Amino acid sequence: MANEIIFKEELAPEVKLIKVRAPSIAKKAKSGQFIILRVDEDGERIPLTLIDWDPKEGTITLVFKEVGASTKELGKLEVGDAIHDLVGPLGKPSEIALHSKVCVIGRGVAIAAAYERAKKMKEAGNNVTAIISARTAKQLIFKDQLRGVCDKLYIVTDDGSEGAKGYANDFLRTLLESGERFDLVYAVGAATLMRSISETTKPYKIKTIVSLNSLMVDGTGMCGCCRVTVGGKPMFACVDGPDFDAHLVDFEEFRARIHMYDEEERVALKIAGECGCKS
Repeated sequence: MANEIIFKEELAPEVKLIKVRAPSIAKKAKSGQFIILRVDEDGERIPLTLIDWDPKEGTITLVFKEVGASTKELGKLEVGDAIHDLVGPLGKPSEIALHSKVCVIGRGVAIAAAYERAKKMKEAGNNVTAIISARTAKQLIFKDQLRGVCDKLYIVTDDGSEGAKGYANDFLRTLLESGERFDLVYAVGAATLMRSISETTKPYKIKTIVSLNSLMVDGTGMCGCCRVTVGGKPMFACVDGPDFDAHLVDFEEFRARIHMYDEEERVALKIAGECGCKS
């Protein structure tokens, strides 16, 4: 059955991993790309990063957090259920090359995407350090997988319940001030995290790439929903990205755009919670 969920696992509270039968996407997928799905015919289009893919098995792996009405609907699907439609792979593949020393940074559910990037960078011959962060230890995911592919793994939690207490950008700054150097830093997560990482690496002139998790509708550059200013020029995360040079991204504009429908999302959640209806 097309788009059938063949495996499901809860990685952390409200964070789920699903493996989906999607042979045409699995055959073409590359690092950094994403898919857009709809849970049902009337559903919202949800962009999700490809975390893994197996061309022989014909499957793709996705990780998502149930933060809105649509992702909560996705979370209700079980093994044997099918996603209504799935399109991809979308976006420009990431540049995977030998840089020597690479630092990969991810927070919360985005640790899954950081793991995918760390694995590919290690396969390319790089020395890979990972810094992962979350509010608490319960929200840390992919720790064992990252230990398997990284030369060093640092864990940071806001409350100090595991690893160092604080934030990833402060931890990175401490490493750099102690003399540690990286040839490339890759960061994925909330806009505030990516902006702070960019501000931390810029004085050291370290090439820094961020993966922008923009709002998207069609994913092919037509709707303009994911427009972002990079180096003073308008670009679209779906076709020009999602990877961009962090030092050129207008993060203020990016952050404002990804939160522009927060009120509508709150209304949709309230409606879904009160009657189980869709907005």
